[in-house]
Amino acid sequence: MREPEWTESALALLRESSGRSGSARRAVVELLGRQGCCLSAQEIHERLRTAGPRVGIASVYRALEGLDGLGLVQKVDLGDGVSRFEPTHAGGDHHHHLVCDDCGKVEPFEDSTLEAAIERVADGRGYAVAAHDVVLRGACEDCRHEHS
Repeated sequence: MREPEWTESALALLRESSGRSGSARRAVVELLGRQGCCLSAQEIHERLRTAGPRVGIASVYRALEGLDGLGLVQKVDLGDGVSRFEPTHAGGDHHHHLVCDDCGKVEPFEDSTLEAAIERVADGRGYAVAAHDVVLRGACEDCRHEHS
Protein backbone atom coordinates (compact mmCIF):
# COMPACT_ATOMS: atom_id res chain seq x y z
CA MET A 1 0.00 0.00 0.00
CA ARG A 2 1.45 3.36 -1.00
CA GLU A 3 1.58 6.17 1.58
CA PRO A 4 -1.38 8.24 0.26
CA GLU A 5 -3.48 5.07 0.24
CA TRP A 6 -2.44 4.27 3.81
CA THR A 7 -3.30 7.82 4.90
CA GLU A 8 -6.79 7.75 3.39
CA SER A 9 -7.46 4.22 4.62
CA ALA A 10 -6.29 5.08 8.15
CA LEU A 11 -8.42 8.23 8.28
CA ALA A 12 -11.49 6.31 7.09
CA LEU A 13 -10.99 3.53 9.66
CA LEU A 14 -10.48 6.05 12.47
CA ARG A 15 -13.72 7.82 11.46
CA GLU A 16 -15.58 4.50 11.37
CA SER A 17 -14.30 3.34 14.73
CA SER A 18 -14.81 6.57 16.65
CA GLY A 19 -17.37 8.52 14.68
CA ARG A 20 -15.00 11.50 14.77
CA SER A 21 -12.52 12.99 12.37
CA GLY A 22 -10.59 15.54 14.37
CA SER A 23 -7.93 17.76 12.89
CA ALA A 24 -5.32 16.45 15.35
CA ARG A 25 -5.88 12.87 14.22
CA ARG A 26 -5.71 13.95 10.60
CA ALA A 27 -2.45 15.83 11.20
CA VAL A 28 -0.84 12.81 12.92
CA VAL A 29 -2.00 10.38 10.22
CA GLU A 30 -0.87 12.63 7.38
CA LEU A 31 2.54 13.13 8.99
CA LEU A 32 3.02 9.38 9.54
CA GLY A 33 1.93 8.73 5.95
CA ARG A 34 4.74 10.95 4.65
CA GLN A 35 7.51 9.42 6.79
CA GLY A 36 9.99 6.86 5.57
CA CYS A 37 10.67 5.49 9.04
CA CYS A 38 9.44 5.36 12.63
CA LEU A 39 8.84 8.39 14.87
CA SER A 40 8.22 8.78 18.60
CA ALA A 41 5.17 10.65 19.89
CA GLN A 42 7.49 13.51 20.91
CA GLU A 43 9.06 13.65 17.43
CA ILE A 44 5.59 13.71 15.85
CA HIS A 45 4.54 16.51 18.21
CA GLU A 46 7.66 18.56 17.43
CA ARG A 47 7.30 18.13 13.67
CA LEU A 48 3.65 19.12 13.77
CA ARG A 49 4.47 22.16 15.89
CA THR A 50 7.07 23.39 13.41
CA ALA A 51 4.78 22.60 10.45
CA GLY A 52 1.98 24.80 11.70
CA PRO A 53 -1.05 22.90 13.02
CA ARG A 54 -1.49 23.27 16.76
CA VAL A 55 -1.66 19.73 18.08
CA GLY A 56 -1.09 18.99 21.75
CA ILE A 57 1.07 16.09 22.88
CA ALA A 58 -1.97 14.42 24.51
CA SER A 59 -3.77 14.50 21.15
CA VAL A 60 -0.75 12.87 19.50
CA TYR A 61 -0.81 10.06 22.08
CA ARG A 62 -4.59 9.59 21.64
CA ALA A 63 -4.23 9.44 17.86
CA LEU A 64 -1.39 6.90 18.13
CA GLU A 65 -3.40 4.82 20.59
CA GLY A 66 -6.35 4.76 18.17
CA LEU A 67 -4.10 3.85 15.24
CA ASP A 68 -2.39 1.11 17.26
CA GLY A 69 -5.72 -0.29 18.44
CA LEU A 70 -6.85 -0.64 14.82
CA GLY A 71 -3.57 -2.25 13.77
CA LEU A 72 -2.71 0.70 11.51
CA VAL A 73 0.67 1.37 13.10
CA GLN A 74 3.30 -0.85 14.59
CA LYS A 75 5.32 0.04 17.64
CA VAL A 76 9.04 -0.10 17.05
CA ASP A 77 11.39 -0.69 19.98
CA LEU A 78 14.94 0.40 19.22
CA GLY A 79 16.19 -0.50 22.67
CA ASP A 80 16.26 3.01 24.14
CA GLY A 81 12.99 2.84 26.07
CA VAL A 82 11.14 5.10 23.60
CA SER A 83 8.23 3.70 21.58
CA ARG A 84 8.24 4.74 17.96
CA PHE A 85 5.50 4.23 15.44
CA GLU A 86 5.26 3.64 11.71
CA PRO A 87 2.41 2.65 9.40
CA THR A 88 1.65 -1.02 8.89
CA HIS A 89 1.10 -2.07 5.32
CA ALA A 90 -1.13 -4.70 3.77
CA GLY A 91 0.72 -7.79 2.66
CA GLY A 92 3.30 -7.45 5.42
CA ASP A 93 5.58 -5.02 3.57
CA HIS A 94 7.97 -3.62 6.14
CA HIS A 95 11.52 -2.59 6.78
CA HIS A 96 14.06 -2.96 9.56
CA HIS A 97 16.29 -0.44 11.28
CA LEU A 98 19.94 0.51 11.61
CA VAL A 99 20.59 2.58 14.76
CA CYS A 100 23.73 4.60 15.45
CA ASP A 101 24.71 4.29 19.12
CA ASP A 102 26.73 7.52 18.87
CA CYS A 103 24.39 10.08 17.25
CA GLY A 104 21.05 8.24 17.50
CA LYS A 105 20.35 8.28 13.76
CA VAL A 106 17.81 5.67 12.65
CA GLU A 107 17.84 4.40 9.08
CA PRO A 108 15.40 1.96 7.50
CA PHE A 109 16.61 -0.95 5.38
CA GLU A 110 15.07 -3.83 3.47
CA ASP A 111 16.80 -7.09 2.61
CA SER A 112 15.06 -9.97 0.85
CA THR A 113 17.88 -12.38 1.78
CA LEU A 114 17.36 -11.57 5.47
CA GLU A 115 13.60 -12.10 5.10
CA ALA A 116 14.20 -15.49 3.48
CA ALA A 117 16.62 -16.46 6.29
CA ILE A 118 14.07 -15.50 8.95
CA GLU A 119 11.41 -17.62 7.23
CA ARG A 120 13.85 -20.55 6.86
CA VAL A 121 14.78 -20.43 10.57
CA ALA A 122 11.14 -20.20 11.67
CA ASP A 123 10.01 -22.99 9.34
CA GLY A 124 12.91 -25.21 10.44
CA ARG A 125 11.78 -24.91 14.04
CA GLY A 126 8.06 -25.27 13.33
CA TYR A 127 7.15 -21.64 14.02
CA ALA A 128 4.54 -19.58 12.23
CA VAL A 129 5.97 -16.08 12.64
CA ALA A 130 3.30 -13.38 12.83
CA ALA A 131 5.77 -10.49 12.97
CA HIS A 132 9.42 -9.75 13.52
CA ASP A 133 11.70 -6.81 14.16
CA VAL A 134 15.37 -6.51 13.28
CA VAL A 135 17.43 -3.69 14.77
CA LEU A 136 21.12 -3.47 13.92
CA ARG A 137 23.11 -1.25 16.29
CA GLY A 138 26.52 0.27 15.76
CA ALA A 139 28.14 3.43 14.38
CA CYS A 140 26.91 5.17 11.25
CA GLU A 141 29.33 6.17 8.52
CA ASP A 142 29.55 9.79 9.75
CA CYS A 143 30.33 8.80 13.34
CA ARG A 144 32.87 6.18 12.23
CA HIS A 145 34.72 8.87 10.27
CA GLU A 146 34.67 11.26 13.27
CA HIS A 147 36.39 8.62 15.42
CA SER A 148 39.01 7.71 12.78
